[in-house]
Amino acid sequence: MKKDKLDDRKKKVLQAIVEEYINTAEPVSSGTLSKGHGLDYSSATIRNDMAQLENIGFLDKPHTSSGRVPSAKGYRYYVNELLKEDNLSLEEIKYIQKKLEVKVNEIEDLTKAATTTLSEITHYTTVAVGPKADKQIIEEIKFVSLGQRMLMVVIVTDTGLVKETIIKFDEDITNSQVDTLNSLFNVRLKGKPLSKIDKPMAEYIFSEVHYSVGIMKAIIEQINKIVDEEDNSIILEGAKNSFDLPEFKSMKVAKNFVNLLDTKEEMLDIFNSGDAEDINVFIGDDDENSNLKDFSIITFKHTMGDKDLGTIGIIGPKRMDYAKVIAVMKYISKKLNEDNNKKEGM
Repeated sequence: MKKDKLDDRKKKVLQAIVEEYINTAEPVSSGTLSKGHGLDYSSATIRNDMAQLENIGFLDKPHTSSGRVPSAKGYRYYVNELLKEDNLSLEEIKYIQKKLEVKVNEIEDLTKAATTTLSEITHYTTVAVGPKADKQIIEEIKFVSLGQRMLMVVIVTDTGLVKETIIKFDEDITNSQVDTLNSLFNVRLKGKPLSKIDKPMAEYIFSEVHYSVGIMKAIIEQINKIVDEEDNSIILEGAKNSFDLPEFKSMKVAKNFVNLLDTKEEMLDIFNSGDAEDINVFIGDDDENSNLKDFSIITFKHTMGDKDLGTIGIIGPKRMDYAKVIAVMKYISKKLNEDNNKKEGM
């Protein structure tokens, strides 16, 4: 698609409209723009530019107002071409530094601290999603006997993720069998991706270990279940903040937001995509059937060296303060990388 070309005046008008709408949540009129924003143009000139911006899809006109609001296309142009990042205040920088200086035993604790801090500063909903199973390496699998017919299985990955489950059996499990399970699973799976716990591995175990099919089937099925669970790797902070925003006076918008957090599929697809090296901005489109229609998502990858620790992001209205959010995200991402590199080098 041919890239839209805007002259300098239309760029200034579009930028002023976006920033005014972000600040007020009210449709923007030519009269409002002519009174401020450093636009030294007549109201008629601004009105003409607004009409042209609407014609090429950068602005929408609400039915109940004479003003204009940015469209998804307008926000995208603003983010890609016009955005000037905010400078964080010294108070904000010190606050982030303090919050991320927490002593943690697991990477997940640091991720949670970052997610909470991001929500507190931006006042939007923040989400952290752990890396996919095929990106996480198994460091240890531990079987612990909880009785003659019950085992606890603990899986620890290189990212600090801990998954555990309880397995109940219809027949007795001896201590010797537990020792064999610990040895077998660690020999075959240590250093391999979580995704290697699959049917071929089950078939291998059935052929190598002379346990009943019932015992081994129960172990494999339960391990597969916890490996596939997404809920354990999602951290959500500040969801209630969103309901204070003007957009959420609309029941439809509020319902879409709840559905987005509840069903997760659309949200996870976005969090698992994007460029690993950059801040990624996804802006809702006009698809009436999408829960994402009214929202934007901004994400960044949380890494330690070459290890993927997951993705941290913000979900907010398309009217979110992109300049502020991106500035905060870049600083938090920088601090996390610095802290993680120190941990890796220890």
